Amino acid sequence: MIKSSPLAWAMHRRQRVNVLLGLIGFIAVCHYTLSLFSTNSYPQNRNLSMVTNTPEKSAGFSHKGQRPTKALVVASMSSDDTSWIQDNIRGWQINRYIGDSEVSHPRVPKNKGREAMVYLSYMIDYYDTLPDVMVFMHSQRYQWHNDDPLYDGVPVLQNLQIPFVLSQGYVNLRCVWILGCPAELQLDPEFINSPEQASQTTQLEYGKAFGEIFPNETLPMVVGVSCCGQFALTREKIRSRSREDYIHWRQWLLETPLDDAISGRVFEYSWHIIFGKEAVHCPNAKECYCNVFGLCNLECGEEGTCGNRWILPPSSTLPQGWPARGWNGESQDEETLARLRNSSISPT
Repeated sequence: MIKSSPLAWAMHRRQRVNVLLGLIGFIAVCHYTLSLFSTNSYPQNRNLSMVTNTPEKSAGFSHKGQRPTKALVVASMSSDDTSWIQDNIRGWQINRYIGDSEVSHPRVPKNKGREAMVYLSYMIDYYDTLPDVMVFMHSQRYQWHNDDPLYDGVPVLQNLQIPFVLSQGYVNLRCVWILGCPAELQLDPEFINSPEQASQTTQLEYGKAFGEIFPNETLPMVVGVSCCGQFALTREKIRSRSREDYIHWRQWLLETPLDDAISGRVFEYSWHIIFGKEAVHCPNAKECYCNVFGLCNLECGEEGTCGNRWILPPSSTLPQGWPARGWNGESQDEETLARLRNSSISPT
């Protein structure tokens, strides 16, 4: 028997090791390639429950890495100056409806129902081509409706938390409970027919209107939601109702004998119901400011308000020159305005 030399034996052993290492490498490459093929070809089989439970998915927006498309739907009159929107708000498509114009585009069939006619017309006109997120709003920058210490619409839009809107579908742009919460409309027949309620026109008319607008729904005994007809919606939330529903509601608005103000208020206290909220929809103000506007360090001593974040003004019409001019005609410099803006924010 011929014996191998130590060198020959070592070389033979090295060859065997090299072959073994090569085989292991080949197997690893094959496994990696197959895993890539599986991942790229069948992404729907991976982490399915996690994907379907994300807020974007639940709201119909699932394009990770892409920004959602956004639109403002502005209810205005021909005399309104809406340049503040273009000057301060970026990344939104602007759809301005002019209620008293017969030649503007887009347009409404009739100037009735205040902002409701505009909102319904937009939902009908653009039902098939809606963006991911829409804000339905009034046209004036400074108005008492805006949930801001200076009643300013710019921070309302700039601070709006789009991920929260996507997760909810419908979000009211007011957190403070004044006016509308917790029980704006008491619809119990005994209460409505009491002498004290004789002047409450919306309350008297709402029940009949509700039956005409929602023929298959039960009239709630109490309706509560923060006023005043400004809110954000997702595309999927609008499409949770058929276009025919919006056509029906707009037709009701066109035909109802109720005047402009009352018919508009009927919808003002119905939007949240239309889009799936309970008849009384009054979120805790502190939680609302945090979720809706990212203002999570406000001092809130009550469930429905946060200090001086919003104060009921002495008049529904702001002073000429507001906010540079105060309620008594006094000048308000930038330091004063900054103090007003930050009056309810806790020191960090």
